[in-house]
Amino acid sequence: MTYKNGIEKFIEIFKRSNLSISKFASLIQKDRRTVTSWIDNISDIEPNDDVKDKICNIFRYPDFIWEDGCSGEEFIKSITQIPQKEVRIIDEDYYGRLKYIMELEKNRRFVIQAQFPGPMYRDTAVKRVYRTKTSSDIEELKQARIEQMLRYDYDTTEWYSIKSVLSFCFATIGNFYTKEEKIKILELIYELFNNNYNKKLFLFDSFSRKIYGMETTYISINVKQKILFFKSPIESVFIEIRNKNLVERMHKYYSSPVEAPSHVNFLESVKIIKILQDAVMYNNSILQTYETINRTTDYGELFYHNLSIDLQKEVSQPKPGQKRN
Repeated sequence: MTYKNGIEKFIEIFKRSNLSISKFASLIQKDRRTVTSWIDNISDIEPNDDVKDKICNIFRYPDFIWEDGCSGEEFIKSITQIPQKEVRIIDEDYYGRLKYIMELEKNRRFVIQAQFPGPMYRDTAVKRVYRTKTSSDIEELKQARIEQMLRYDYDTTEWYSIKSVLSFCFATIGNFYTKEEKIKILELIYELFNNNYNKKLFLFDSFSRKIYGMETTYISINVKQKILFFKSPIESVFIEIRNKNLVERMHKYYSSPVEAPSHVNFLESVKIIKILQDAVMYNNSILQTYETINRTTDYGELFYHNLSIDLQKEVSQPKPGQKRN
């Protein structure tokens, strides 16, 4: 059974309680007739949040059992096994980690990327950046992931630090990419995100406030299932968090123009990606690129923050009226 709606879940919980209808009704403070209508599938009106909260408190079930994402075997495990801690270690090989990401980000994703570009965009241009062992199964899964990401209707919201974007385009140390590969990746991202409201790209200023870790690790937030995970300093390990309040707070933080770090909005971000693509194509320096961004957009101040003190002395001051979000 799928256990997708609240009534199906209610019936299964009642059966496993081994209680009479009267006793069960008294525990959740509902009349016997109402409970019977749910058990006998007479009513199609789902139990309200108050009933669901009472059931979770009485039987010590996690509150995420009522979410759409908790169905089938996952639902049964949640009401029969000892409750899992809110923090879980995912220790898998590369194939297992990639499969885990694809399952959690199957329909949509909301991510803070460690580096620009994301791995799947990188793999469209550079097949082997790291000297790691691979197999046909891994390559097939990676290709499926790429195809998922490239779908026009795939819902993705991605945050990158301005620092990582500038490093990708201009850094001479620790840069994996040739000029041709950079142009190809920037062109791909521009084409994907430009005029596509299924995909939103944000560039944030990691120097605007004290943000620890946001530009050094991959963080994926699934607000619907109330799960977030991030890569640990140990390559093979993911840390999964199911704390509802923390997940919602993280999502709200990066969804709110007021609370989020100073950033370029998703409409202007693609414009800046195009400026960067032209800069790489025509061998413009980072200073020339800053001047173009400062002149043609309202976000020169954010890019100014990401220049070194010495470079800031060589460029124009950010023009008045700069935006921070």
